Amino acid sequence: MASLLQVEGLKLEYKVYEGQLKVLNGISLNLERGEKIGIIGESACGKTSTVKALMQLLSKNATITGGKALYQGEDLLTLPGNKMTKLRRHSMSMIFQDPSASLNPLFTVRQQIYDIIRYAADERLNRKGLEEKAIDFLKQAALPEPERILGSYPFQLSGGMKQRVNIAMALISSNDLLIADEPGTALDVTIEDQVMRLLKKIVDERKISVILITHALGTVKHFVDRVYVMYAGTIVEEGPTDRVFNNPSHPYTKMLIDSVPKLTGGGVPEGILGQVPSYLMPPTGCRFVTRCPYKMPVCDTAMPPMYQVEKGHGAACYLFEEKRN
Repeated sequence: MASLLQVEGLKLEYKVYEGQLKVLNGISLNLERGEKIGIIGESACGKTSTVKALMQLLSKNATITGGKALYQGEDLLTLPGNKMTKLRRHSMSMIFQDPSASLNPLFTVRQQIYDIIRYAADERLNRKGLEEKAIDFLKQAALPEPERILGSYPFQLSGGMKQRVNIAMALISSNDLLIADEPGTALDVTIEDQVMRLLKKIVDERKISVILITHALGTVKHFVDRVYVMYAGTIVEEGPTDRVFNNPSHPYTKMLIDSVPKLTGGGVPEGILGQVPSYLMPPTGCRFVTRCPYKMPVCDTAMPPMYQVEKGHGAACYLFEEKRN
């Protein structure tokens, strides 16, 4: 498979009253055509900032201070606005966390989906053509009675239906890449499972590449081919999903997986002791050093490289340097 997206050394800062928040510290990831990858980690670790940087949807107080993101050979981080607009129209799209916030409450679903179809279409469509396309995309998103849904306002739909409408809208322009930013966060677990199963079915059928952002380990385990584990703006582990979950190698990954409650019982998980470091003054070395039970002097001074644990599976931890010596 050929690479669709290559992100190398992405660095990002936010300007706030107290100073500069050094959020992303050299994020690197790779996405092949037709592949599904997941980015997991605690809240506020930089997952959403990463994908917003790729879509050029960052707030005005954000500054990209380093790195590149090659998408089909072009750097998304420096792409002119007109070219980025063309990509959003025909190649890539994003599903956001809150389905209610993604839909305008003042307009019907028909008005909103018509606008997106017009935006993405190369030719001018009449009302009949718009209606047929809208119904087709709603059917792809497994929405019952699409004609009724089109005439509904967002407040007349359940959370699961609204997220399916968002999926339908995203499918209009996501011919190559779909970014799903915690698409089930605002839904109850049953509806979340239905939405994720539907999403997986659609992207598999259409062979769309996917970046899934989530902190739900169970969701990512059954959805993606490879996973990247993020902590405080750094990638600490990467590899095929089954290997990362069956053989977690970075101390943070192990503790993250162990902190998830098990249906089989075995007591209450302790969680991860300590706090995420401040982005105003993050550690100069490994950002997990303040919470790591295996920390060494070198961890305080130098950021660890990504060591190969096994083929295709890496962990950014100096423990693997010791094992080699």
